Amino acid sequence: MAVNIRMLGILVLLAAGISHASGLKCGKWLVDANESGETTINGVVTSTQKVTFLKAKGDYSNMKLEMVLSPAPDGYAYGYELIKRDGKAFLNVEALRANMNAPRVFGTYNCSANG
Repeated sequence: MAVNIRMLGILVLLAAGISHASGLKCGKWLVDANESGETTINGVVTSTQKVTFLKAKGDYSNMKLEMVLSPAPDGYAYGYELIKRDGKAFLNVEALRANMNAPRVFGTYNCSANG
């Protein structure tokens, strides 16, 4: 089953039982979809996105959505991993490093419906 990447953002949010307009609030991050169906982080369209289903194909209640935002509005690049298991979601965020010897900056945030 091929998934139209523009529809992916809307499908992910609808599978959570959340309306398109409200999104998921994960710490200081708002994961949402724009009118074109592209996934956004705090209103900015992600550079890349990849979905992996953790159980059955097409099961958006059990999936992993990997995204990169580069550059972010603050000039840095971030990697995001939205994990949903049985409808509950959390977001892993990592500041991407130019030098692998640099310290790793990583956070995990619980997500809830925003709105």
